[in-house]
Amino acid sequence: MIATARRLVEAAHWVEQGQWKGTANRLFFGANVCDKTIGIIGMGRIGQAIARRAVGFRMTVLYHNRRRLDAALEQECRASYRTKEELLREADFIVLAMPMSPDNYHLIGADELGLMKPSAMLFNIARGGLIDEEALAAALRERRIAAAGLDVFEGEPAIHPGLMGLPNVVLTPHIAGGTAEAQHGLAALAADNLIAALGLGPQAGHPPSVINPEVLRR
Repeated sequence: MIATARRLVEAAHWVEQGQWKGTANRLFFGANVCDKTIGIIGMGRIGQAIARRAVGFRMTVLYHNRRRLDAALEQECRASYRTKEELLREADFIVLAMPMSPDNYHLIGADELGLMKPSAMLFNIARGGLIDEEALAAALRERRIAAAGLDVFEGEPAIHPGLMGLPNVVLTPHIAGGTAEAQHGLAALAADNLIAALGLGPQAGHPPSVINPEVLRR
């Protein structure tokens, strides 16, 4: 979000090309992240973690989710519920953080992009199929939205050609979890789940990340 809002990739390429001959402040004017409104679509554990971090930037946090959070969790995240349409109209930064499902396919298309502010920026850290990339490329090219930051793509590793070469999009190769600490945490979580599923350890019989809890009741 910071890289996109502050146009860091554009500016870095400009410096690497030897074009910096003096002040570039006005040439690379971007947007502040602080004191803006963030809209999070998908308010599971990842969405909630984003909300907590956004508070540190004094952001107003809006969210849309399949089920509304309980009041205590909303207060903890300092987040306000909106319909999807309300969120798209109000937010300066829109982050997709939900799993892929048939119901979510192309959740953001031409109609949804049309609801966003011309100054709004869209970020996808979840799954590529959530966005109609053809519609997004057109909206970015025609400056109907300001920018986008994408870590995932519908046909990855192939990237929609319309997204390539645009100055107002930051493209990264699905590296949101690409740190040694994150991978160690995933491995430890997998081990904890296995140990618990075997009836051992402090969480015996209750794996911390089980996706089908109904089997535990059999």
